[in-house]
Amino acid sequence: MLDNAKWIAHHTDMGFECPVFKKEFAVGKAVRRAVLNITSRGCYYAELNGKRIGDFIFAPGCTSLKRIQMQSYDITNMLSSDNTITVALSKGWFQGRINWRGCTDYKHMYEALIAEIKIEYKDGSTDTVVTDESWLSSPSKIRFSDFYDGEHYDATYVESFSPCVTKDYDKECIVPQQGEKIIEQERIAPMEIFTTPKGETVIDFGQNLTGYFEIYVNAKAGDKVSFSFAEVLDKDGNFYTENYRTAKAEFEYVCRDGYQVHKPYLAFWGFRYVRVNSFPENVTKDSVTAIAIHSDIKRTGYLDSSNPLLNQLFKNIIWGQKGNFLDIPTDCPQRDERMGWTGDAEVFCKTASYNYDVEKFFDKWLNDLVLDQREDGMIPNVIPQYWNDEWTRAAWGEAATVCPWQMYMTYGNKKILRRQFNSMKKYVDYITANTKDKYLWTGFDHFGDWLGLDAPAGSYKGSSNEDFIASVFYAYSTSLVVKAGKVINRNVDKYERLFNKIVAKTKKTFKTYKTQTECVLALYFDIAEDKPAVAKQLADMIIENGKKLKTGFVGTPFLLHALSQNGYTELAYDLLLQEEFPSWLYSVKQGATTIWEHWDGKNDKGEFWSKDMNSFNHYAYGSVADWVYEVGCGIKPLAPAFEKILIAPHPTDKIDMLSARIDTKFGTVSSKWRHFEGKIRYEITTPVDDTLIMIDGQEYKVNKGTYIF
Repeated sequence: MLDNAKWIAHHTDMGFECPVFKKEFAVGKAVRRAVLNITSRGCYYAELNGKRIGDFIFAPGCTSLKRIQMQSYDITNMLSSDNTITVALSKGWFQGRINWRGCTDYKHMYEALIAEIKIEYKDGSTDTVVTDESWLSSPSKIRFSDFYDGEHYDATYVESFSPCVTKDYDKECIVPQQGEKIIEQERIAPMEIFTTPKGETVIDFGQNLTGYFEIYVNAKAGDKVSFSFAEVLDKDGNFYTENYRTAKAEFEYVCRDGYQVHKPYLAFWGFRYVRVNSFPENVTKDSVTAIAIHSDIKRTGYLDSSNPLLNQLFKNIIWGQKGNFLDIPTDCPQRDERMGWTGDAEVFCKTASYNYDVEKFFDKWLNDLVLDQREDGMIPNVIPQYWNDEWTRAAWGEAATVCPWQMYMTYGNKKILRRQFNSMKKYVDYITANTKDKYLWTGFDHFGDWLGLDAPAGSYKGSSNEDFIASVFYAYSTSLVVKAGKVINRNVDKYERLFNKIVAKTKKTFKTYKTQTECVLALYFDIAEDKPAVAKQLADMIIENGKKLKTGFVGTPFLLHALSQNGYTELAYDLLLQEEFPSWLYSVKQGATTIWEHWDGKNDKGEFWSKDMNSFNHYAYGSVADWVYEVGCGIKPLAPAFEKILIAPHPTDKIDMLSARIDTKFGTVSSKWRHFEGKIRYEITTPVDDTLIMIDGQEYKVNKGTYIF
């Protein structure tokens, strides 16, 4: 792969300026097929004869620094007799500010390019153009580019090319493209352009999104377009960027003469609002269009209800997933973070796999998890490992076990289990070897029930016992090793014994529960000895709190499940439909168009929860959707990939209608219930035989088809 090509780089380190590389070549015969194989250290933007090659945004993508994906493009129809290929590079994920904590082994490296063009002629002969000393390089019109800080482009800048240099960088790390490409998905026109109380011009696109924009302007050479980006306005209606922390999130474009259309090349932002710092003419709704980008994943799941607020929540969950599935499952797309946080991915992967086909997406990310897992089994908190983490945190490291298992359950993918199985074992072995107390997980500094509302003053952690949380997840991961091992025919006797001992000691050590999250985990993971009593305790806590939750990142994903599994489905609906703070619908009533990091990221007085950790596009709490799919509408797989299905809807009088649909490998399964003439009408479609439908306590075994009860 790329055997005869060399890594090439600009002859000096250009900082955050972007180099551009150029090669001219001739084609003198009729071409049957031509393919460009290309990759880079940094992100590239390639053109052939002035036209963009492919539609992959930020290629070669975000991976472990131990490997780089290579892309292949068919360029047959782009060739002419005389050709020029140009490739601009940014630091991207490779050396940008996004990985400043880690990546020390690569800090001495320049952004670099390696490529080959293979040409097959109709007469049977071949030709190859490779990156080598004959290529030229120059500082490009992209004068600055960084994911956190933005992009500056000067259309008047004159590039001056000189010979590039070759670098003896590793080629063994190059692998074929594995993940989904990132592409432009949809265009959004401005909803409103207004002047803030401070006198600033702001464009409101009406939707918090991840992406960039396209501008349309008639200007003179040297005129400037300058934008800044924000997710929300402050309580006075002014532009607010403090929650971006150190990310400057800016765009600057120096115009050439005449009418021009431009969009950024190698930067993206998380935003709803754009402040117009400068523009050569009066800004109108025709001056700019927002472009949402995300990985090229196919929508497979749909939720609907009779409640407009609930429908907006469903929409927000989808936009949260789209905005954060940008090659890796990021925590947020706007501030100086945008990391592949393991905890967020772990709690959301089931919902993610129902909403979209994410099999290929997670296959690639989990491969990077294996590569970045430490030899002793420790799982970094973010994947790829851009930070120098010293230890694993409970419910975050579980991405190593939960995500592979969920990919198997949703898609029937045994290949992922086989590849990840040793990683899963190593993770459990790491806990076993490093815990303070045998058969518990103690002695670590965990994140606890992160952002739990029962947190002590000054703390981001909820009040739930960290050792209890950790021990429960230790047992959970061990149980998944056992399940996975049995699926792929591995001997897991050792882990079965370990699991039983962990559960026994956890039950013996933690007999009482003082928080909502502790009760939730004890119920959901079958730790509680007296489940009816603990379920009542949880219900009483919620009712005494005004039918409101207090859970954080660890407890919330399992909260409604724990209630419905123990006879409190109506109370689960109360929480789902609660409109006052704290609740899922509270942010909806505050105008949210994505899922917030905090239940009260912005309160009804317009005040912000904090400045330093307050994302308004953070998908983790959107995991509630899997309860709507599985319990509210009752669609649950009894076998991997929905080869066998249980459909047991749980209607309520609190809303008139609820429906869910999931496109599976066997076809579409759907479940809808609605109140109809004093009764409840169920409309159910199953794509597989031997489906079990449970309606009003009655069981029906049916074959594939559509049924009405």
